[in-house]
Amino acid sequence: MSLLITNIAHGWTGGAAGTRFSGAIRIEGQKIAAIGDLAPLPGEEVIDASGCVVTPGLVNTHHHLFQSVMKGVPAGMNVPLDDWLAHVPYRLWPLLDEHTFRISARIGLAELALSGATTVCDHHYIFSSQYDYDPAAVLFEEAARLGLRFVLARGGMTRGRSFTDPDMPPAPMETLTGFLDGISRAASLWHDPSDMAMTRVACAPATPNFNFDAQALPEIAREARRLGLRLHAHLSENEAYARQTLRDFGLRPVPWLAQKDWLGEDVWFAHLVDLSPYEVSLLAETGTAMAHCPQANARLGSGIAPAAALHAAGGTVSLAVDGAGANEAAGMGMAMYTAFALHRAAHGVEALRPQTVLHWATQGGARTLGLGGTGLLAPGMAADITLFDLGSPACFGLHDPALAPMICGPLQVRHSLVAGRPVVQDGRLPGLSLPDLGLAAAEATARLARRKEAIPA
Repeated sequence: MSLLITNIAHGWTGGAAGTRFSGAIRIEGQKIAAIGDLAPLPGEEVIDASGCVVTPGLVNTHHHLFQSVMKGVPAGMNVPLDDWLAHVPYRLWPLLDEHTFRISARIGLAELALSGATTVCDHHYIFSSQYDYDPAAVLFEEAARLGLRFVLARGGMTRGRSFTDPDMPPAPMETLTGFLDGISRAASLWHDPSDMAMTRVACAPATPNFNFDAQALPEIAREARRLGLRLHAHLSENEAYARQTLRDFGLRPVPWLAQKDWLGEDVWFAHLVDLSPYEVSLLAETGTAMAHCPQANARLGSGIAPAAALHAAGGTVSLAVDGAGANEAAGMGMAMYTAFALHRAAHGVEALRPQTVLHWATQGGARTLGLGGTGLLAPGMAADITLFDLGSPACFGLHDPALAPMICGPLQVRHSLVAGRPVVQDGRLPGLSLPDLGLAAAEATARLARRKEAIPA
């Protein structure tokens, strides 16, 4: 059985060259069979793309879904990164029971799907004996419920961050053996190495320089590669990273990690805000990718990552929303517009073009995650496709409607497909009631706030 998407006037392949197309896309099974001037076959299902921009499904390469019930926490609203960490995730993580965690994941995944995402990577770094549930299992279950491709960047830490508040809960630490065993277990359950995998696992220490002993990093890299897993972590989210590695190791973060076998085409880092020109060139030369999180970095006052410079140097850049506790607008449409606007504001109108932003959010993301069969609209590629609706006033008056998803802010998604199967249909997520989710979210958020208030000062 095949499916034909017809009447495409504004299509993007997602490639770095910004190639456009029109006509129709034929899908057979999970893959794109043909693109061009195609007529429906007898009995073929048809989706009408009139009034839409058609792109590859968007790829979010870094998130923290547990934070979707931590939006706008008052103590974390007007403070920089390190204080925000203390007031929000590190303060609240012990209060997440399974129901609250599940609702949080569902909120974030629904928001992403309705913004055009078809692949989501979640960097979850809290695996505590205090929990009577497995966060990884919950995340995979919730992603499968919506039909999304899902990558678990299985995080963790063997030591916590240092905060000045003596009443901070203890960090959710594991032994190095426990961390590596957790990685191995997750990989045995969910890791599919194929380039169109629906589920993947990556090895993702929370922050290499703050959360692990330096001598453990080569061992972690060797074990990840033995298991066939990619490596991921936070890095250089603000200037504190370089201050610490220069003080303790005499090197900035990227060259320091190069000595630990932590660079390469199987590695990507989130943020990378504070980079020297040499670090940008080293990332590009080694094929180490960036998960660019423009909104969270701006919201926390951390700065703007040199994503455009890395792209210009031939490096791999992807786009990410980061956790909603530091980016309350955690959809991919806002991420694309924010990246487009911030880089131009900082570096001039030639710094970044709309089609490059889309490339970061599609093929750039697929390459970052090692899902090479996705992220591009071409015959033989996975049928992960998003149809953005041009029917909102934000799109009216456009001389080039194809630019709308990148320059008009978040648009409604009319339809989306993952591996040829519908995810969004007529602007809705079948089987998920948003009013019911809204009520559950309000209850979970209120319960979390009450638990926080009940903690003795």
